[in-house]
Amino acid sequence: MKRNSLSSFSVSFWLLFTALMLQAVESAKGKYAHTLFNELFEDYSNALRPVEDTDKVLNVTLQITLSQIKDMDERNQILSAYLWIRQSWYDAYLKWDKDKYDGLDSIRIPSNLVWRPDIVLYNKADDEFSEPVNTNVVLRYDGKITWDAPAITKSSCVVDVSYFPFDSQQCNLTFGSWTYNGNQVDIINSLDSGDLSDFVEDVEWEIHGMPAVKNVITYGCCSEPYPDVTFTLILKRKSSFYIFNLLLPCILISFLAPLGFYLPADSGEKVSLGVTVLLALTVFQLMVAEIMPPSENVPLIGKYYIATMTMITASTALTIIIMNLHHCGSEAKPVPQWARVVILDYMSKIFFVYDVGENCTSPKREKEERKLEGDDGCQRRHKEVRSHLSNRNEDSDLKEKFNGNLNKSYGVHGENVRETINCCSCYKMLIKNIEYIANCVRDHKANRAKGIEWKKVAKVMDRFFMWIFFIMVFFMSVLIIGKAA
Repeated sequence: MKRNSLSSFSVSFWLLFTALMLQAVESAKGKYAHTLFNELFEDYSNALRPVEDTDKVLNVTLQITLSQIKDMDERNQILSAYLWIRQSWYDAYLKWDKDKYDGLDSIRIPSNLVWRPDIVLYNKADDEFSEPVNTNVVLRYDGKITWDAPAITKSSCVVDVSYFPFDSQQCNLTFGSWTYNGNQVDIINSLDSGDLSDFVEDVEWEIHGMPAVKNVITYGCCSEPYPDVTFTLILKRKSSFYIFNLLLPCILISFLAPLGFYLPADSGEKVSLGVTVLLALTVFQLMVAEIMPPSENVPLIGKYYIATMTMITASTALTIIIMNLHHCGSEAKPVPQWARVVILDYMSKIFFVYDVGENCTSPKREKEERKLEGDDGCQRRHKEVRSHLSNRNEDSDLKEKFNGNLNKSYGVHGENVRETINCCSCYKMLIKNIEYIANCVRDHKANRAKGIEWKKVAKVMDRFFMWIFFIMVFFMSVLIIGKAA
């Protein structure tokens, strides 16, 4: 027990001794830091370039780290990004011998105490011209100053929405000195591209790179060159959201338009279906127009909407024309011979269009048998009528012969002759009435057959345009997906 207590006491003693020594060292370093700070900034001025020779160029190393994309405003063409900007340079008047200050090799001081390069974002699109964040800088014993400052930048970006929502954008971030030319301050790329190691994934955009390029430009106002560093942010839109919310509903709605030709003409819903689909697509078109900038480049999905709306307008117009054909009736002209051959004979078989009034689910043999039975019944009725009329004619002939014989043999005249004449006139009137009724029935059947032919023509044309528009919608959908890929 005594041995364990002695060991624990010795451990605690050494820990306390180490803590006291570290505190003494830190206090010594703090003392040296205050002394160093007072000596460095006694005669220092942050208003002039920190170079011993005024003709010497001061090199500033620039590094950009992209942390997050805050917003991409396509309509106003503004990119909002959260950046970490690192600038490093050498100050000729802020050097010391670290051995004189107990090995103190760096200190951290407010950035407004030292000279800073006036590097700004050239293509800034923010309304507020705010000052840089006043963070601390790291000052090393050899005069190297490193300044890390976060910034939320709003830069102008030329947005090309031709392939929206499958588009890619390239936004430039151009940094350069606002007042110092290339003979005074030169900008050097720290890396060949922006740092994306700390990038927070965005829900709408994918980052495919951020290459950096140094440019030296001579502006019209000045003869000196002005260097700048341009970081090109390559963005690829994640199109899943727009596919499920804008493109897929449009495709489904556009497939409803050809089904308007399949609706029966007597239902009264053919035109209303086309108008409803057209209004639905108009709503989606307005949603896309609110997102996109008002430019001459129409987005891909906008072209698809316009093409679909044009197709639905054409289908509605054709539906109106076909409905007029369907309701031609018996007063219309007969179906032309070419239409009877092309539409009723060939196209009806190609598109499997049955006669109007027939059930498309009934077997074909039953229809033919019913048709044959109907034809045989009609023929039997015609034969019976003809035989009946012929029998009546024979009876009248026999009566005339019989009366004639009687008149010759007995010389009978007067009442028998009158009765014979009256009987013949009654038969003649009866035959005229029967012929009149038969002509009326025949004309009614002909007119009804004429109306049925026009209805069948309308039905065939409905099926024809239905398949035509189905093919058009399919190829339009494949074309937009292929063009986007």
